[in-house]
Amino acid sequence: MAWYRRKITVSDDTITAAHQLTVRQSLLPNLLVTILFFLWGFAYGLLDVLNAHFQSSLNITSSMASGLSSAYFGAYFICPPTISGFILRRYGFRVTFMTGLSVLAIGCLLFWPSGVKKSFGGFCGSMFVVGAGLSTLETAADPFLSICGPPRYSEIRLNLAQAIQGVGSFVAPLLASRVFFANTLNTDQGLKNVQWVYLGVACFVALLVILFFLAPMPEITDADMQVQEGEIEDGDGTGRLDPGPLRKQYNLFLAVWSQFCYVGAQVAVANFFIPFCEEAGRDAATSSDLLAVGQGLYAFNRFVAGGLLAIPAFKPRYMLAVYLGLCFVFIVPAMTTTGSASIAMLILVLCAESACFATIFTMGLRGLGRHTKIGGSLLVAAISGGMVFPPMTGAVKDRHGAHMAMAMPMMGYILAWIYPLYVNVWNREVMDTHRATMVGVEPVNDKAMQLEAQTSNVEDPSKHTGTEIR
Repeated sequence: MAWYRRKITVSDDTITAAHQLTVRQSLLPNLLVTILFFLWGFAYGLLDVLNAHFQSSLNITSSMASGLSSAYFGAYFICPPTISGFILRRYGFRVTFMTGLSVLAIGCLLFWPSGVKKSFGGFCGSMFVVGAGLSTLETAADPFLSICGPPRYSEIRLNLAQAIQGVGSFVAPLLASRVFFANTLNTDQGLKNVQWVYLGVACFVALLVILFFLAPMPEITDADMQVQEGEIEDGDGTGRLDPGPLRKQYNLFLAVWSQFCYVGAQVAVANFFIPFCEEAGRDAATSSDLLAVGQGLYAFNRFVAGGLLAIPAFKPRYMLAVYLGLCFVFIVPAMTTTGSASIAMLILVLCAESACFATIFTMGLRGLGRHTKIGGSLLVAAISGGMVFPPMTGAVKDRHGAHMAMAMPMMGYILAWIYPLYVNVWNREVMDTHRATMVGVEPVNDKAMQLEAQTSNVEDPSKHTGTEIR
């Protein structure tokens, strides 16, 4: 059968014409990849509640509890620019998806012996392996959604997928408070429940490995992205404009900096949301429910942001400047007020964070051409900001309280705002050119042949017009 004779990998120097996929042609692979976003949204949402649980059940400080976050996000610092990025460039998206899922399944299984031994170090090690799997997945998934389909819709695609991730982040703390840790907050039963949860996740992930092996996935190469840049700039792709050496991609590096600071601030707010609410007079169960409310608004507003980006007047560079600015505007009164008012302001911070990650990521890839995959790896590595900011926030919280600790994420939002300032003042033309392009929107000749050849992983579509996938 042709299905099993397809090559799993494709050379990154091959022009496959997959960069010209229309919305309809890219819909199925994008939906498959979106499943992965729910997975790591669930893992991230559960992590926030686990931090609070370990802090109370193992009698550790806030800065030690943030070790779980540091282990998780430390994997993002190590894997994407090294092994994960190499796998993506050498073997393509499909193999990277399968590798990330396999590592994730192993990490989930490691939670079982860690729970049996009640080892905080074991949980940190297990969380690092989970982070390694998810960072490998994200090294492929974020760039894939950014470039699979018309370039003008890249921010919309990634924001909607991130909205699904937000749904996972919303469901996780709700399940944690209502099911996993219900009436068992300080007992061994809570840890046993977590073991079973991660065992179920491991089984589900194993099925996804098989699914991604069998599913027809387009392989978009750096050569494709180089041609696409030419099509965007001169209309026909004949120019194949050279973006220059990687060291001169200033838009990328500023995006990486912004992503690092923003994600660090976001993770710090989420990790210390429950202690913040408890300091404001709420009990642990209510605080967990309030976190679920914040995560729900976070997910909902991502759908709203995706809808707004479909309107031509709402340019991504405008949206990023406004949303990231609102994070700062809301966190200041969260720090300076008390009681319900401070909690409401912090929930609004979560709401304002919604569109930032996806918009920074997609704009950071603009104009990279042949550097697109390595640029995506660096932007995913910037998620390691979640390893740096929570320990600093925890140290401040132990000494001065959770309200004053929000000064650390506030600084993160200020530093992250450098990038929207840059793209709105000095790099407007590149952003707006990609926003206005009709590549992938207007059909091109022989599109069906090109797509058919791509899904078969044929290196030269013009020489294999008879290939058919059944």
